[in-house]
Amino acid sequence: MLSKRVQKLSPSITIAISSKAKEMKAAGVDVISFSAGEPDFDTPKAIKDAVKSALDKGCGKYTPVPGNPEVLKAIATKLKRDNGLEYKTSQIVTNVGGKHSLFNIFQSLIDEGDEVIIPSPYWVTYPEIVKYCNGKPVFIEISEENGFKITPEQLKKAISPKTKIFSINYPTNPTGALYTKAELQALAKVLEGTDIIVISDEIYEKLVFDGEFFSFASISEDAFKRTVTINGLSKCGAMPGWRFGYTASVMDELNAAMKSLQSQSVSNICSLTQEGAIPALLGETDADIAYMLGEYKKRRDLAAKMINDIDGLSVKVPGGAFYLFVNCKNVENDDMKFCQKLLQEAHVACVPGVGFGRSGYFRLSFATDMDSIKEGIKRIEKFVKNYK
Repeated sequence: MLSKRVQKLSPSITIAISSKAKEMKAAGVDVISFSAGEPDFDTPKAIKDAVKSALDKGCGKYTPVPGNPEVLKAIATKLKRDNGLEYKTSQIVTNVGGKHSLFNIFQSLIDEGDEVIIPSPYWVTYPEIVKYCNGKPVFIEISEENGFKITPEQLKKAISPKTKIFSINYPTNPTGALYTKAELQALAKVLEGTDIIVISDEIYEKLVFDGEFFSFASISEDAFKRTVTINGLSKCGAMPGWRFGYTASVMDELNAAMKSLQSQSVSNICSLTQEGAIPALLGETDADIAYMLGEYKKRRDLAAKMINDIDGLSVKVPGGAFYLFVNCKNVENDDMKFCQKLLQEAHVACVPGVGFGRSGYFRLSFATDMDSIKEGIKRIEKFVKNYK
């Protein structure tokens, strides 16, 4: 009965683990969840006030497919101010979160057999959408020793005549790896002279603890011409449920295709979400973001130290995002088994590394309060000590 393309999809393992943890909590079990990739902070007041005002003004009608002129202008302003990138508003499309951005891009670009280079470990959704579009994910296994970052040599080796897209995300989910400007320049140099399109997912750009963030499209004129930048406000804006994402690209043919696709699917994204996004894009929530970043850094430092103090576990301290990608190979190489037992026996929810393309690891989100981090990792320590 089902189409072949939808049968290729696997359910999101992060959502599955989070749902199981919520079920156990609803049943009265004291579960500490480190599974969800969403901020635990409330949406900033400036955003909520903008939506309240919009409601009073009757903001409930359809908008243009790519977004209202005001929100497109705000995105263009943000990209120029924060990233040094100049886009026309006609080169920007708002989407229902980052997943929808990816879906629009891949659906518009991929034909059967086209290859998409994806560094591994990766965010769970990348290969699933590629497969849905009848493309072929080409995984590059990046090493913990290299900070979970792809090298120019690895990228060059992975390119074939069928390569259509190179997908990169940083700070990275699940490892928190952050690329330097020199590292991005080296990757961009490999792509020069090719027709490969870069998808740069920069959703965690403002959650940087060590170093500085550089947008891939800002690296060179060549990179600018071949890059589709994806961003949004789910992570940095504490707006996960609002579903606000966007793409920016100078590839006008691609932009037109994505607008056409969106016009026949979701049409415009929520009009109220667009109104709420404007103050965040224009910098009115920068103080809120700075506060959240400071709190995340404290949590990162505590969580990483506590994990590294546990015999059998280790983690590279991430440069950004709000995840620890923990090596558990000295305890259990079957990370799915490890995480299932951890949830059932210790009542702590983490996401198995196999969902991100890497066995022997698990992802722990520290986007939760300090008390939960302390108690949760104490439970992990006890669980590991008595692991059978």
